[in-house]
Amino acid sequence: MAFQQEYFSIPPITRAYTTTCLLTTIAVQLEFVTAYQLYFNPELIFKKFQLWRLMTCFCFYGTIGFNFFFNLLFTYRYCRHLEEGSFRGRAADFLFMFIFGGTLMIIMALFINIVFLGSALTIMLVYVWSRRNPYVRMNFFGLLNFQAPYLPWVLFAFSLLLGNSVIVDLMGIVVGHIYYFLEDIFPRQQGGFKILKTPRFLHWLFDEVRRPGDQTDTGPNVGNDVPFGAGGFHWQ
Repeated sequence: MAFQQEYFSIPPITRAYTTTCLLTTIAVQLEFVTAYQLYFNPELIFKKFQLWRLMTCFCFYGTIGFNFFFNLLFTYRYCRHLEEGSFRGRAADFLFMFIFGGTLMIIMALFINIVFLGSALTIMLVYVWSRRNPYVRMNFFGLLNFQAPYLPWVLFAFSLLLGNSVIVDLMGIVVGHIYYFLEDIFPRQQGGFKILKTPRFLHWLFDEVRRPGDQTDTGPNVGNDVPFGAGGFHWQ
């Protein structure tokens, strides 16, 4: 059962989120549910108490096609890079990043007409990974070479060329930068302190008991510390 073995080797949060996105899309494709039951609608959420929309709006990338596979691939890849890299052994902190980013996006979506936020969450993951791995060399379809921090902007330009709405990309970049600044930059500045603190109950639910001497450093990856061949994906 090579597939089963490979599937359960995926880190738990990456596995849970990407599986949920895939199953949600299949359910819509097979008409078990409709996209109208999933999209972000503040009136239905806060007046009709359809609270599931706060989660399902992050789990649907549209009908099966290029955009769906593109988003799912990037979500899987960079979610896994983060979970196996700078969040290794810190599942609670990783989940808290999802919760923090998702909450900011929902607040923004109250003022911007965006009904599905999964693509913005993907860009946020890409942004955080790219800032924590500044020395990784990337290659876009064999046409453009650049370093990892430019990746979110390359994807932004790609969306622009395809005629897609770039507001979603900008939302992901903005939220990703807010998280990166609060988590990686501000605490290291003179007079800085840690603002984002993962609730204890998440640690209790998701993190293994750490023994004395275990690594808990939350700093960014650099150079050869990048896991899972992060710089080797050439989109060719």
